[in-house]
Amino acid sequence: MPNFSYKAKDASGKVVTGQMQADNQGALSAKLKQKQMTLVSVVGGGSKVSTRTSITTRELAIFSRQFAVMVAAGLPMLQCLNILAEGEPNPKFKAAIHQVRDDISQGTNLSDAMSRFSRIWDKLYVNMVRSGEAGGVLQEVMNRLATYIEKSDNLKRKVKGAMMYPAVVSSIALLVVVFLMVKVVPTFDDIFSSFGMDLPPATQLLIDISNFMQTYWWTLLAGAGVIFGGIKLARSTEGGTRAIDGFMLKIPKMGDMLKKVAIAKFARTLSTLIRSGVSIVEALDTTAKTAGNLVVEDAIMFSLENIRKGEALVEPLRQSGVFPAMVCSMVEVGEQTGNLETMLEKVADFYEEEVDVAVEALTSIIEPILIVFMGITIGFIVIAMFMPMFMMGDIAG
Repeated sequence: MPNFSYKAKDASGKVVTGQMQADNQGALSAKLKQKQMTLVSVVGGGSKVSTRTSITTRELAIFSRQFAVMVAAGLPMLQCLNILAEGEPNPKFKAAIHQVRDDISQGTNLSDAMSRFSRIWDKLYVNMVRSGEAGGVLQEVMNRLATYIEKSDNLKRKVKGAMMYPAVVSSIALLVVVFLMVKVVPTFDDIFSSFGMDLPPATQLLIDISNFMQTYWWTLLAGAGVIFGGIKLARSTEGGTRAIDGFMLKIPKMGDMLKKVAIAKFARTLSTLIRSGVSIVEALDTTAKTAGNLVVEDAIMFSLENIRKGEALVEPLRQSGVFPAMVCSMVEVGEQTGNLETMLEKVADFYEEEVDVAVEALTSIIEPILIVFMGITIGFIVIAMFMPMFMMGDIAG
């Protein structure tokens, strides 16, 4: 019987390490559960499995889709996981699937086995798998998960694409300006010094800025570090995160796009969970934790508290001020007709299309702003550098 070195959490959440003999890693996990301990990582037989891993959403979507196909074909659960593990190129994901297979062979449910790897299969995923197991519709649930993951990833890539373009153009513009100020302007400064004449105010200002950047460049880096450090520190606190998220939603155009992204994600997540058989209370709790914006999360949690009191979902959504009237009307119709998941799905489809429009609008506004900024900045530098030469020409004339 192999000997495993393990790291686990006890009932109080304290991390403990130790060694234990077991037939396999699934048996080790079962023994630790009997002692009210949750396995975190295990080393034995030359292999290591850890819950701290990085799996892409595309890999997770492919896993879900292939799992659904195999379950629909009538293959046993262990055989499905064996095939998926053997065909998985990511070694960390492969090891996690093997661990899930070992746990299931020891009598653990699929959802419970997956819940140990929360960095791969999050709460939403596990809850949906659990409802699929309970209702005997695991194939449908896995297909819904694959679709949900693909749509969520597509939405995320749209937002990243919208942010990437202005970030790249702004970085290039900044580098060009820094190069001119550090390399080009000092050359003209040496020439102007030999003239022995008073420089125009614009030229003198430009030279002073150039000298400051060359002498005190470290203060600029320190200032940038303080700004980014301050934002990171604020993000580490709930109040700071709430303030930043609220500010982001109020930025013209960008805030509108971010709000549409949040609403689309809310509607898609809640619709997928309800359709999969998850209770409305648990579905809202999971949706709130995956909102990605603390202001939106607060609005969902406010709705959850009111639902626990027996109220309808639409009223707290209206009171939150986050969700537009159209969304509230669709939710109200869904509650009245008993087709809430269908109406939420329509809301998600509509706002995902609106995100496309918002991204194009944001890009169309940022592009001319950056062009005008570059034109004014470089134009000012060029004119300021040549003004003393024009003055010398007038004097010579």
